[in-house]
Amino acid sequence: MASPQVLVVAGTHGNEVNAPWLLEQWKRTPALIDGDGLEVVPVIGNPAARAEGRRYLDSDLNRSFRPDLLAQVATSDHVTADSPLAGIDREMIRAHNLLTRYGPEGAEPCVAALDLHSTTAAMGSSLVVYGRRPADLALAAAVQQRLGLPVYLHEGDPDQQGFLVERWPCGLVIEIGPVPQMVLDASVVERTRLTLQACLAALAAAAKGRLDCPSALVVHRHLGSLDLPLDAQGCPDACLHPLRQGCDWQPLRFGDPLFLRSDGTVVAYEGPDGRVPVFINEAAYREKGIALSLTEREVWRLDRSSSDHLQALLANS
Repeated sequence: MASPQVLVVAGTHGNEVNAPWLLEQWKRTPALIDGDGLEVVPVIGNPAARAEGRRYLDSDLNRSFRPDLLAQVATSDHVTADSPLAGIDREMIRAHNLLTRYGPEGAEPCVAALDLHSTTAAMGSSLVVYGRRPADLALAAAVQQRLGLPVYLHEGDPDQQGFLVERWPCGLVIEIGPVPQMVLDASVVERTRLTLQACLAALAAAAKGRLDCPSALVVHRHLGSLDLPLDAQGCPDACLHPLRQGCDWQPLRFGDPLFLRSDGTVVAYEGPDGRVPVFINEAAYREKGIALSLTEREVWRLDRSSSDHLQALLANS
């Protein structure tokens, strides 16, 4: 029986350079990462944006996998075009082409997708899960057990949809930071490698029916996002307070300083105690009106069905 195919995507954002560099080194030195019997398919997500050192050309590729956007491309006569035509931008075309080739019904179908990212926020090494699919939760729990990484669970946000990994039967995002955009950092590369290796090891164990999945998963569940205070013209009227910078994963208490105005006025946090901020001052989120996102730490019990679901998914691929 053929080994399950696992898609590993780097450079979904063209100005995140560490994961693409890792994939290039892996190609030169296959022993760098052990696929453990899996058929791993490494892909640069947005090579055109990467060539220009930009996050994207027309729109965020990691928001272009919405079913309605993919349907627009599928019904267009210009799905192979390299420039916007009839309202179909280049990232929408790229999303469609990636799914057509590597999606579960594609020409080279992959059962799982690992999307490698870096962030300017002080997130350390972390995992991101979108929604509550059992296979995703089992994979995240297995990796969390191996490496102790925090898991950010993103759901229920109508303003942020269309993520790449949602279109594969199993998907997980690796986020490594902090690192400035367009800066190659050896420690970020190594942490990406170690986390990717742990993900592949967990998937390989699942494919062999030997997944050691814990009975609980610690998640930080997305509650919503906060923007900087804005003036009447819609421009930032305050910056992040210096005591908040670099404090991702650290719980807030009512009254903690959050933003700082130019006259020295402090804008305090006024929500419930214990909310945990993530992606604080992420550079790419300025255009999205996000200064930080708030989460709630929860411990979820996992029964055997989650790991069984992931193992069955890989065994039947």
